[in-house]
Amino acid sequence: MIHGATPAPDPAPRADTALAVDCAMCNGWGSVVTSQGQHELCPSCQPEADAIKHDGHHTPQKD
Repeated sequence: MIHGATPAPDPAPRADTALAVDCAMCNGWGSVVTSQGQHELCPSCQPEADAIKHDGHHTPQKD
């Protein structure tokens, strides 16, 4: 039986690179890699970083 490569657990989040242009934390990429190896939106330049989980779904924001 032939086995293919296992897919990545989660796709990398889509960052707004226009907001990340001069960001020192992500060097303009808009996302960072955690110590666990997961891609997350940069908490410094991406305003939705707290609103989106690493699986890409929006979470309700508290007012």
